[in-house]
Amino acid sequence: MPVIDIPPPAFMEDEEISIFADAVGKFYEKHAPEKRVAKWREDGQVEREFWNEAGEAGLLGVSVPEEYGGHGGDFRHDMVVIEQQGKHNVDGFAASLHNTVILPYLVRHGTEEQKKKYLPKLVSGELVSAIAMTEPGVGSDLQSITTTALKDGNGYRLNGAKTYISNGQIADFIIVVAKTDPNQRAKGISLLLLETEGAEGFQRGKKLDKIGLDAQDTSELFFDDVFVPAENVLGGEEGKGFYQLMGELPQERLIIAMGAIAGIERALDVTVEFVKERKAFGQTVWDFQNTQFVLADLKAKGTAARVFVNDCISKHLEGKLDVPTACMAKYWVTELQSE
Repeated sequence: MPVIDIPPPAFMEDEEISIFADAVGKFYEKHAPEKRVAKWREDGQVEREFWNEAGEAGLLGVSVPEEYGGHGGDFRHDMVVIEQQGKHNVDGFAASLHNTVILPYLVRHGTEEQKKKYLPKLVSGELVSAIAMTEPGVGSDLQSITTTALKDGNGYRLNGAKTYISNGQIADFIIVVAKTDPNQRAKGISLLLLETEGAEGFQRGKKLDKIGLDAQDTSELFFDDVFVPAENVLGGEEGKGFYQLMGELPQERLIIAMGAIAGIERALDVTVEFVKERKAFGQTVWDFQNTQFVLADLKAKGTAARVFVNDCISKHLEGKLDVPTACMAKYWVTELQSE
């Protein structure tokens, strides 16, 4: 029995969801065994072939509408992919980024042509995605980015540099945050859809060393006069990028909190298993009263975190999750994960 053993929330009590969770779990067991994941950590990235396998198994684009090649699910199906990944300790596979951060930009803001062109390939795994926001000199203050996309004939010339980009080494579809009007702040930002294959002037920088997330490739990206067709501005209209970014904040913050609670639950389960087996001074570590005090405290906090996250998910499914609450979940649950 897991350490945090509260019953599943009502919104997950669906036979179809249960069947899907079982199938996703079996996929991870078969295609992401411990030895393969260890190789990803050693290499610093998940090999491209695994994305194709995930696409073929139906783990990508699970909530994308069927008319665009998706599986027609909802956020609960995205949750299953993320939570099963945590339970099976599948490091590095950025399904949450691909499914719940990047694809929603296209589903909610893309033109009909953009959806039909890109979503089927993103669902199948033919395209792996990334989003390029952060710059060497700009972090959270996106209004101050210096990457530009200036008009040139029937398109734009993209110039600038990005850093800390997840999937940076393998992504072949990148949403680039750039200024189409450098004289404006929020109103000058647009999101451009870039296919990297054959994109002259696009260059991947070094894969960055990090503390943790060893299997996740995090990279620098450089754009030197990269041409992007005018029809690749997300939504078909300049200057909407900042508002598109802000509109997705609640779900993006919630996803981080969900990943953190999955990590908390796994950490507690592994720790309890260890202390019940490890012996010292003629008894197991579990038998020491101090061990039980510490674990009881962490179980209480972990249980509260799971209830909080479940409540946020319930609100999100109803379209009622606001930015402050999502930010609180991200902040508090990630802090608890570190503890």
